Amino acid sequence: MGSRTMRILFVTSNRVGDAVLSTGLLDHLIRSHPAARITVVCGPVAEGVFARMPNRERTIVLAKRRANLHWLTLWWEVVRLRWDLVVDIRGGALGFVVPTRRRAFFRRRPGPKVHELGAILKLDPAPLPVAWTGAEDRARAAALLPAHRPVIALGPTAHWPPKTWPAERFAALYHALASGPLPGAIPAVFGGPGAAERGMATPLLAALPGAIDLCGMLSLRELAGCFGAPAFLMGNDPGLMHLAAATTIPTLGLFGPTSVSVYAPAGPRARVAVSPTGRMTDLGVDAAFEAASALVCPEVASAKAEPYPA
Repeated sequence: MGSRTMRILFVTSNRVGDAVLSTGLLDHLIRSHPAARITVVCGPVAEGVFARMPNRERTIVLAKRRANLHWLTLWWEVVRLRWDLVVDIRGGALGFVVPTRRRAFFRRRPGPKVHELGAILKLDPAPLPVAWTGAEDRARAAALLPAHRPVIALGPTAHWPPKTWPAERFAALYHALASGPLPGAIPAVFGGPGAAERGMATPLLAALPGAIDLCGMLSLRELAGCFGAPAFLMGNDPGLMHLAAATTIPTLGLFGPTSVSVYAPAGPRARVAVSPTGRMTDLGVDAAFEAASALVCPEVASAKAEPYPA
């Protein structure tokens, strides 16, 4: 490369969960090439995942247009630059038509999503996702969450209703933890923006009238900052769960119709509780409490609790 700075184009997902899972690849590239300048391409809802990323030269937000014209616009933006590496986790055509010294593409393979992503750069073991935060994000968290008591973060929303665990079971699991392994813990309810997310969070807020209501109030980078504070997070399987696991706080993913072998939270302190039938209504509080106890009290946890699948 001589003295020229390495430039990397990284095309990631429109969805928050997949974008978070791709951060492990970016972290690997940053560590391997500490002087590189990286341009990230992502969808509008995932932009905040990369707001605090080191070495980020630019984020190109890919908003969909009719007849796939957004891809043509993106091609015109990047084709005139000289790239050293193009990484495309979407497996689209863009990486084939952009001049670059090296290309790395997504190829579908069985197993956990992070392993599938790691294979793009031939990494084994696959790097775990990371969450980047700034001082302002952590200050925002300090202003919202108490420092003198443990916090149990609750993520009751999902982009698809069949993924949501009933609100009364979230409340029951919170009470079991607050009266057991996390005595005196305060509940905090998290969710994304919009009326749909608010509607899914409302029953849980009603069941826990003393909860801290943070649904729709925080950007993704502020959420990452807040997830450094709670003692524990339990949530359905959208992007919020993956972001929490990436911060390395104890994270319990609640799974029903989604494939847990592919989309279980990837983190050093992450576990899952899985419905035996694929219906969230058939996931019991006792099973979720057992998995939660394996995270917050590992020394007394049951050996039945399942870790992140290999």
